[in-house]
Amino acid sequence: MCGIVAYVGKKNCQNLLIEGIKRLEYRGYDSAGLATIHNGKIRIVRAVGRVANLEDKLESMGGLPGTVGLVHTRWATHGGVTEFNAHPHADDKVGIAVVHNGIIENYATIKTLLEEKGHKFSSQTDTEVLAMLIGELYEGDLESAVQAALREVTGAYAIAVICEKEPGVLVVARKGSPLMVGVGNGEYIVASDGAAIISHTSQAMMLDDYNVVKITADGFRTSTIHNVPVTHKVQQLELELDEIELGSFQHYMRKEIFEQPKALRNTFRGRFNAEEGKVILGGLADHAKELVKAKRIALLGQGTALHAAMIGRYLFEDLAKIPATSEFASEFRYRNPIIEENTVAIAVSQSGETADTLAALHEAKDRGALALGVINVVGSTMARETDAGVYLRVGPEIGVASTKAFVGQVAVLTMIAMWFGRRRFMGANDTGSLLHQLNQIPDKIEKILGYDDLVKKVTERYIERENWLFLGRGYNYPTAMEGALKLKEISYIHAEGMPAAEMKHGPIALINEGMPAVFIANQGKQYEKVMSNIQEVRARGGHVIAVATEGDTAIKRYAEDVLYIPDVPECLSPLLAVVPLQMMAYHAAVLRGHDVDKPRNLAKSVTVE
Repeated sequence: MCGIVAYVGKKNCQNLLIEGIKRLEYRGYDSAGLATIHNGKIRIVRAVGRVANLEDKLESMGGLPGTVGLVHTRWATHGGVTEFNAHPHADDKVGIAVVHNGIIENYATIKTLLEEKGHKFSSQTDTEVLAMLIGELYEGDLESAVQAALREVTGAYAIAVICEKEPGVLVVARKGSPLMVGVGNGEYIVASDGAAIISHTSQAMMLDDYNVVKITADGFRTSTIHNVPVTHKVQQLELELDEIELGSFQHYMRKEIFEQPKALRNTFRGRFNAEEGKVILGGLADHAKELVKAKRIALLGQGTALHAAMIGRYLFEDLAKIPATSEFASEFRYRNPIIEENTVAIAVSQSGETADTLAALHEAKDRGALALGVINVVGSTMARETDAGVYLRVGPEIGVASTKAFVGQVAVLTMIAMWFGRRRFMGANDTGSLLHQLNQIPDKIEKILGYDDLVKKVTERYIERENWLFLGRGYNYPTAMEGALKLKEISYIHAEGMPAAEMKHGPIALINEGMPAVFIANQGKQYEKVMSNIQEVRARGGHVIAVATEGDTAIKRYAEDVLYIPDVPECLSPLLAVVPLQMMAYHAAVLRGHDVDKPRNLAKSVTVE
């Protein structure tokens, strides 16, 4: 959610800041703004809409010179989408400018106190309150003023601050929202995401909660908000520039759908030996003795990650015979959850920064659970705060609608469940046989991707319909939910995903002539039940789009359209069944003329509750 890029060094920084913030456009935003210091004065330019609008304004005024600056993309929380509410925000006393990701929860109380002191506000935002507070507390040292201000606020923040009275200084801080300091040669680039800095440096320092960093062109100092010095390690970013470029693809989402075979091969590499029936997850090795005693698994996630967690629940109960739950992370921490002895909590997140999942993880740890992470971004907050975990290794995901991260999450959860199962009751032969099948999944996804033109033709037939159903059973009930979510996210078509049996308990009333109903009807234990549900839809005039197992010719009698996937064990079928649903959502969005990679109102990483 939102994006921050800041710079201090020897270069005129406007173009560098704009280049960096463009790489963060995928995160979701509705306005943008930039500030630099030149000749001891801060100048701010802001615009509603895309970064391109900000560029146009900068060009029309001849640009903003300066070797210290900030840029921000805002996703509205406090106050509407207006130029006044866009960042950066300034104080009315000292000459301070602030950009901020997160939410200051006690901003209203602070604002009242500042108004009593005579400060006048021009926006509806919590960020302007923070800028005013820093200005009110400023006594000649920007770093000290920021530390003092942050001791007064509650909530989440990643901030960058500049001041006219200290024109060569940049102060940044974080709590609950990601921020890193890229270290170059005589220059520093601060960003909320590594994609913004990778073209300039691959060395970065990840900030922890309550860290404050004072940066000049000559170096930096890290402390806490209580001015306790902190020693930080500068590390190598595991990110390559070509991984975040579009290449020959029209959209990032399409690129990432077609990257899934390669991504899964990276996920699997070195992590199992099918011949010996072994799953080798180095991220779990240090806690193996504790993990094998697990009596319950609690899987935590939101959105797409929750759907992967729901599949994980089936995997743990089926393959490892461990009771498991899948939880909305946003609800988990507020309902007084029961964490028994030997409970393992698994946080599932692409970014490793999802605020609700982090909060749920903290709640589970506080109650005694051993915390694991299934995360894509190396060095993210969640990766640092779990006891152990397994990285997805699918590469950076830019498209807001998650695709390759979802299959990566399901694949990793499959391996973790098999790791548990092998240590509890699964024999080497059974484990090895399933691992052989898992190893073939990338090749089978490549085959499905070859049906792209067919998926597009099927989607075209229903593109004008505004209501869809996605239905599945067992392992593929969560897959149906993921298919519906993908369609909603980027095509803005109303879609509902649910267990196929649930349809009769109310939703069947929605079915009318020609309504598309997508059934995941692979041949598994509940195949005959799904066929009965299909006939119930047809009897009411609905049109069935079936995702079926290759060789199943009988289903053609009951479905208007059939999309085939290769035959695999049922526990692996979500890895294949989701792919045509992803392609369908993509084509629907393109056919309806929507911005696939930047869907309205959505952000890639939701870093506020």
